[in-house]
Amino acid sequence: MGPAHSLSGAAAWLGVGAAAAAAGHEMPWPVLVVGALICAGAALAPDLDHKAATISRSFGPVSRGLCEVTDKLSHAVYKATKKQGDPRRSGGHRTLTHTWLWAVLIGGGASALAMIGGRWAVLAILFVHMVLAVEGLLWRMARVSSDVLVWLLGATSAWILADVLHKPGNGADWLFTDPGQEYLWLGLPIVLGALVHDIGDALTVSGCPILWPIPIGRKRWYPIGPPKGMRFRAGSWVELKVLMPAFMVVGGLSGLGALGII
Repeated sequence: MGPAHSLSGAAAWLGVGAAAAAAGHEMPWPVLVVGALICAGAALAPDLDHKAATISRSFGPVSRGLCEVTDKLSHAVYKATKKQGDPRRSGGHRTLTHTWLWAVLIGGGASALAMIGGRWAVLAILFVHMVLAVEGLLWRMARVSSDVLVWLLGATSAWILADVLHKPGNGADWLFTDPGQEYLWLGLPIVLGALVHDIGDALTVSGCPILWPIPIGRKRWYPIGPPKGMRFRAGSWVELKVLMPAFMVVGGLSGLGALGII
């Protein structure tokens, strides 16, 4: 579901931009573009608990090792916090990293890092999410290209976008305007991307425990989702023929609305 997750993330941020414009608070265009790309990349990040996910191969041995650690950590948290109604599991996929709490912690951590670490921290955040955005949005090309080329594209994009954002009026202080709060907003598309990923997973057969640690009945890891008859399997025709084209249309129209074109 990597490409669908990335498309949904980008469309979600463009939708936020359109809503902001409709409310009379237009985003600077660099914030719209950078936010959409970060959100597209962040929408892949919850699958850091799955060794076969797109993110696991995005940064070579580093991401593969991080995926193994995250899977074990997630499984340990699941076992330590599950209630009587939660089933036994052999791994940590779709547990800790697929919750609202994880999304908020990761987004908050990124915002704090951007504020404290300055330009190099911003570049690091942009680089990671630009690489993930390339892997998700340009998946056909990324899968036949070398990792080094993808990393170079991510690094170049991050450097250019950081320079654009840093110019006065281009959005470094968007939404948070007090001195020292530059780039505080960078955590918002990260939170949104993770939540959009979780909602997408909730539509599939297995559901998604988005609300953890809030218990529901006899379960703390309750798999939220629509009625089972409305769910679909990951990679099915519903995802490829319905959802992905819909995300493209919604994202395109939202982007035009955010820019005041329609």
